[in-house]
Amino acid sequence: MSTEQSRERPTPAPPHAVRAAWAVSAVFVVAGIGTATWASRIPAVQAGLGFSEGEMGVLLLTGAVGSMLALPLSGMISSRIGAAATCVTFAALHLVGYGGAALAVVADQPMAVRLGLFVGGMGIGVWDAAMNLEGAVVEQRLGRSVMPRFHAAFSLGTVAGAGLGALAAHAGVSLPVHLIAVLAFDVAVVAVSVRFFEPTPHDAPEVAPASGAGDTAADPGTAVEPRRGHSWREALSAWRESRTLLIGLVVLAAALTEGAANDWVALAVVEDFGAGEAAGAVALAVFLCAMTLTRLAGTGLIDRLGRVVVLRASGAAALGGVLMFALVPSLWGAVAGVALWGAGAALGFPLGMSAASDDPRRAAVRVSAVSTIGYSAFFVGPALIGFLAQHVGYRDALLVLALPVAVGLLVAGAARPLPAAADPARTLGE
Repeated sequence: MSTEQSRERPTPAPPHAVRAAWAVSAVFVVAGIGTATWASRIPAVQAGLGFSEGEMGVLLLTGAVGSMLALPLSGMISSRIGAAATCVTFAALHLVGYGGAALAVVADQPMAVRLGLFVGGMGIGVWDAAMNLEGAVVEQRLGRSVMPRFHAAFSLGTVAGAGLGALAAHAGVSLPVHLIAVLAFDVAVVAVSVRFFEPTPHDAPEVAPASGAGDTAADPGTAVEPRRGHSWREALSAWRESRTLLIGLVVLAAALTEGAANDWVALAVVEDFGAGEAAGAVALAVFLCAMTLTRLAGTGLIDRLGRVVVLRASGAAALGGVLMFALVPSLWGAVAGVALWGAGAALGFPLGMSAASDDPRRAAVRVSAVSTIGYSAFFVGPALIGFLAQHVGYRDALLVLALPVAVGLLVAGAARPLPAAADPARTLGE
């Protein structure tokens, strides 16, 4: 019985699962630091390359293409070599790609910048899917909803990354020195943290499915036989499940509202309000702080109200925040809209990951499918908003976010926890 249906006292969590939860949180933190470090220095990238708004949109699209091509493979990779090895390998790839891109910006080599972003996008995409999979495994072991807290850890990292980015920009630290130092630190933290991860299906038995995030932890005695990893056929079968696809749309809307802020809020403040680069980084930090606080409070809200209600309330808040940012004429009013936008964008992605992982036997391939759909936001969003910004400005271009937010509101019911004994593999055409 799920936490949305029961107030029974949860079973005490095993110590190894608690250690794993802290380790996963550390990996989420440094992923956030790396993401915000890049986002906070986007104005420096534009200045270094002399790109227009549309050219910046295409440039940011390059990293998303790398992620989109790699993400469909993430479920198979994680199930075969484990989430731990996947996180380390692809965090290192992220360092190589984005570090190389930063060096290429200074050398004024746009094609090398694109290549670096493509490689780095592959790294961060698969790393992201693997850490979410490990987060789902830990959530099952703990027997309660904790995924929003992992994503709160990511948001804490983004706040730290944006703050460091503002300081680095103000101090005149070069883009390559700043970015490479931060990403090297990220890889080192990941390499240490994964030693405490919970085993994933490549090297351990799978537990029997639980009904959803926050359910009582499965009895170890109910484990089924070990797997050697999912096949191509199993990975592709997740794409025929109507529930998985609808959850993917929820995550798509959340990822687009979050990603658009990461990519464009700083530039919108600089270009549309005539503020300095440091002010743009501060506005981004406001958005990230709002996300962090909402995610920290998220588990309590989910326990009281349920996934679906929280998702719909989040969508309404995100829509209101985007409208404020785009339409309010004063900088301070727009920053208030950024805060509401951040609160509304906070819980969609973690709740989607929890919903995709309700059945741990198929969590890897479902998280892979949902992540791929979600990351398509980064494929379409930067280019679309960049092209629109050439004609109407950054803030008005961001009004396009209203459509995916509305779709997310309509299909939020798909994230409802699975009944305990239900067969979740409901496919299209059944």
